[in-house]
Amino acid sequence: MSEGKKMNSSRRHHLKSLILSIAAGWIEQEKKDLVVAKAAYMAENCPEPVLSGDQAALMEICKKLYQAIDKVDEARYDAEAKVKKSDAEIEDLKIKVVDLAGVKKPALKKVRMSADTMLKALLGSKHTVNMDLRANLKQVKKEVKEEPAEAAGDWRKNVEGKADRKKMFETS
Repeated sequence: MSEGKKMNSSRRHHLKSLILSIAAGWIEQEKKDLVVAKAAYMAENCPEPVLSGDQAALMEICKKLYQAIDKVDEARYDAEAKVKKSDAEIEDLKIKVVDLAGVKKPALKKVRMSADTMLKALLGSKHTVNMDLRANLKQVKKEVKEEPAEAAGDWRKNVEGKADRKKMFETS
């Protein structure tokens, strides 16, 4: 079809009904094939039991059927375990895919805004909290201890007193 022309509704409806009828035919054929395949499998794996005979023969047939049922149950259990394991693995992989894809963060612009204006923008007129943290601090007056001026000139006296320690290091 060309890009400029649209298909009229009657033609579209006709094509849609043709597609649906073909699909319905395929579904019917699949059902028939499934019935034939099931009958072939049953004929191959489950032959008709011979029920004529004495009680011992019937007991033997029952034991064989019981063993066959056990084998089938084991196979079913194994298949269920494989399915559960693969389902869990699929879920884990789906989670990993989501985690790897993640949420793409947009490139953010730097905005110079104080905390007060940001809260006003977020909360609107409800904003009453003052974010000026320095205003809430307790005022503490510093007491400066005045040390005597002699402490600065005292170092010469200490050098003579420490001379013994210097000798200890030089002798070793």
